[in-house]
Amino acid sequence: MLFVIKIYYICNEIVMLMLKDIVSISGKPGLFKLISKKTNIFIAESLIDQKRIPVYSSDKVISLGDITIYTNDDNARLDRVFQSIKDKENGELISFSPTISSEELKKYFSQVLPEFDQEKVYPSDIKKMMNWYNILIGAGITEFEGEKGETGEAGEVEEAGEAEEAGETGEAGEAEQSEGLNINNPQ
Repeated sequence: MLFVIKIYYICNEIVMLMLKDIVSISGKPGLFKLISKKTNIFIAESLIDQKRIPVYSSDKVISLGDITIYTNDDNARLDRVFQSIKDKENGELISFSPTISSEELKKYFSQVLPEFDQEKVYPSDIKKMMNWYNILIGAGITEFEGEKGETGEAGEVEEAGEAEEAGETGEAGEAEQSEGLNINNPQ
């Protein structure tokens, strides 16, 4: 039983580390993967055209692994939202018009994350997440969660215990708020 739980933790750690290396840089279109780090500079590679750019300490950089979405009960991590979109779209790109209405965006997102807070999550946030999802899928990044289901210590232990009984194997920081995205910046 302990072996199954460790595999589950390792898979989730790898997925979270992968999303932590994917960043959005204010003022630059698309998403970037952090390649290397120097004293006061990062080198990032665009997921769209694979061009490498310097990222200075003065640039506003947000890691996808640090973003949560406001819901009515609790906040949902972005990897969970991406996994829900992937399940809904069967791993394909989302096809939507650039001029999609706010009502259509909210209707789509309520199918992906029914409990999202409709007052705090703006249509521009939904469109941004849909664009990010398409960029990630286009770049070949298709794994957003280590296992089906949310990550949480109690849930992981129960799922691992159930898998073993069935004879299967499985696998604080300050908060800055940007519209409907809750961005946690660990210090």
